Order: sequence, then structure tokens, then C-alpha cells
Amino acid sequence: MTDAAATSIDQAVLVVDGDIVSRHAISDYLRQCGYSVVEAASTDEALTALQEASLGVDVILCDVAAIGSQSAFALSQWVRDNRPHLEVRLAGNVIAAAKTAADLCETGPHLRRPYEPQAVVDYIRQLRAARDRA
Repeated sequence: MTDAAATSIDQAVLVVDGDIVSRHAISDYLRQCGYSVVEAASTDEALTALQEASLGVDVILCDVAAIGSQSAFALSQWVRDNRPHLEVRLAGNVIAAAKTAADLCETGPHLRRPYEPQAVVDYIRQLRAARDRA
């Protein structure tokens, strides 16, 4: 268990990454820190999971190079249109992956790879603190 471990965290994270090693590594770290984690290997799996009524997710961490019929940018846009309360954080070289200027609009903060798993935990904690203040 890391020093980032917390008790009784009631937040869930959807991790979207086609690289199974990367996806499992960050998912395992988040679980050790007390988060519930749902994993998706593609944007298609992520959309399917998000459309399930029983899935309660607070934050989405999506590799910008995630495979699927939709890009990570399109997934991010779908979330903004359909689940505006969810936070999406793209990971990877967002600028290089963007095909149009519209892709970069409202993508918000992103993580460059390689990133430290603790950076994800810190981001989630900042989101929760901001929500608690609101």
C-alpha cells in the first residue's frame, strides 16, 4: 500500500487504455489508493460501460491513443454532451493526437506520458475538493 492510500473513498474511475499493461498498472494503483475502478480496452467499451445505468463513475482517465470506433476526443465530447458531471482527463500527447483544432477545444487538462500514477490520484483529489467546496 502506498502513502497515497486512503480509506473509504467513494469515487469510481473509468480507465480507458488499449495497452493492457498500462491499464492494469494505473488501475491497480488506484485500487490500492481506495478507488473503485472500471477498465475499458477501447473507447467502444468505455461508451458501453457509460451507457449502463448501474455504472456510477466520477472520473474518466482515457489514453488519447485509445482504440475504438471513436477517438478519445469524441469520447470526451460525448461525455460533455451526455454526462456533464463527469470529469475526463486525457493522457498522452494530446496535441500530436489532435487531428483538428476542434479536438483541442475544451479537452481540459491532460497528462503527458509517461505520467506518475500519483499525479492521477492528486488530480482526483483536487476534483473532489473542488466539488466539496461548490
